[in-house]
Amino acid sequence: MSALSTLLHHQLDSLKLPLIKDEYNELAQRAAQQSWSHVEYLGRLIDAQYQQRLQRTIQHRVKSARFPVLKTLEQFQWDWPKKINRLQVQDLFRLEFLNQKANAIFLGNVGLGKSHLAVALGYAACLECHSVLFTNAIDAINHLSAAQKKSALKTELKRYLRPEILILDEVGYLPIDQHGADLLFQIISQRYERGSIVLTTNKPFKQWASIFNNDSTVASAVLDRLLHHAETVVIEGPSFRMKDQAPA
Repeated sequence: MSALSTLLHHQLDSLKLPLIKDEYNELAQRAAQQSWSHVEYLGRLIDAQYQQRLQRTIQHRVKSARFPVLKTLEQFQWDWPKKINRLQVQDLFRLEFLNQKANAIFLGNVGLGKSHLAVALGYAACLECHSVLFTNAIDAINHLSAAQKKSALKTELKRYLRPEILILDEVGYLPIDQHGADLLFQIISQRYERGSIVLTTNKPFKQWASIFNNDSTVASAVLDRLLHHAETVVIEGPSFRMKDQAPA
């Protein structure tokens, strides 16, 4: 290896440009054979490095999101729910609501694909290099409750405030006591107009007091912040998971 090549390799290592280091020589030979201009050669070399780094960023976003399983919009079975506004859902996947720090809510009974759509929406955001975190609502409450006992609530709360999208799954499936309601309220109130929430629930909003130990004041405070800037997708129909069960 020439002194110039050795120096170039050292500089590319220092700049953390491994693909350029591995590919520049072979690509230079192709450029000579195909009479590329200097700018075209440089552009192709930089684009290859950029694409590699972009894919690594996306992989990191997806891993950090902690999805229980990966889902896409293309996998969603539109013919199952009796009622769903397909155009409304597809519009959400344009991700414009992120610019307004707005929320998306999927509301419907169990087995209608609410979690599927929430995960798919989060995954689509990861592909655009947005930061996402998926969590079950009860898991988030239990995590923050444990942190509070260790005097670490403020630190652990940041986990739910930092991502551009927080997916809160299964709000309303299990009742929440006063302490849990306070913790959930802190997440929602501190993300208000600062970051988006994608939420799934099986409870109509008028029944949310039953989620919070029949405390209508807390329920109203949560909904006030959650719904101020929000798109609600209502899904109706029987559970997809029960479709193969014979009638009683």
